[in-house]
Amino acid sequence: MLESVYTIWAGRIRITGVLMLLFILPFLKNNQASGNNESVRFSEKVNLALRRTAHHLLMANSDSSSSIPPIEQADANTFHVQVDHLFEYKKLPALLQESLDVYGIKRAYDVSVVNCKNGEIRLGYNFLDLNKKGGVPCENRKQEPGCYTIKVSFYPEKQVASTSENWWLVPMGSLLAGFGFIVWKKTRKEHSTPILKEIPVDADHKNHFGNSVLDLPNLILISGNNSYNLTYREAKLLNLFALNQNQILERDFILKSVWEDEGIIVGRSVDVFVSRLRKLLAEDSNIKIAAVHGIGYRMEVTS
Repeated sequence: MLESVYTIWAGRIRITGVLMLLFILPFLKNNQASGNNESVRFSEKVNLALRRTAHHLLMANSDSSSSIPPIEQADANTFHVQVDHLFEYKKLPALLQESLDVYGIKRAYDVSVVNCKNGEIRLGYNFLDLNKKGGVPCENRKQEPGCYTIKVSFYPEKQVASTSENWWLVPMGSLLAGFGFIVWKKTRKEHSTPILKEIPVDADHKNHFGNSVLDLPNLILISGNNSYNLTYREAKLLNLFALNQNQILERDFILKSVWEDEGIIVGRSVDVFVSRLRKLLAEDSNIKIAAVHGIGYRMEVTS
């Protein structure tokens, strides 16, 4: 009966998961495709803007024949172009901003002018310097002839559009996830809730299981040829296992049954005490306390 109930609920969980995936996946794909398209389009516009800037810098220096090398992209937000001939640095800020405006690029950015040979940053500024009273730093300083790389680093753009457009996915996803969680918890409860069984208890109130005996009133365990004095918690935990032998006990159930009266529950206590009980029961080959991954423990008793 228990297995059939578990199979039914497990099937419901799988169906719920599939429905959630089928419902959300198209939107995830659309958002990902949209994001990729925007990234590609941004790269294309920056490429064109930098080529336009390099062209006008050369033209301002009466150079109409030198070729402009390909624009290189270091990452999603960093671009650079190499200019092999001397250019007027003071013309760069206005020309670059003009080119970015032409292609509708509104993101914040930093600019560095790097020496091609040694990689040193010789000049640079932030886009906010364009509107400051003092102007761009080092704007009128003399520039030595040589090869330079103009590096433009854009600030990452905040992703808000896709969230606002698909705002309803959040509550809908939460609703589906909540339903799935309820189904999952119900399945675990039905599959692992212990069924209390009576075990042999003699006139001296001693519990017999496997080849071991627990004298609960006196906190004594007799296993094989050995007798052990137990602590109160050890005896209480062992008694809980004995009352529910061959049944899965959830970790939360164990904690509440054995430690709840302490007021403070420490999850690690279960593992420590189970390890100690395993050592005490090592000589009884008919008893094994097995861990059930992600759930709890089960004391397996064979006759």
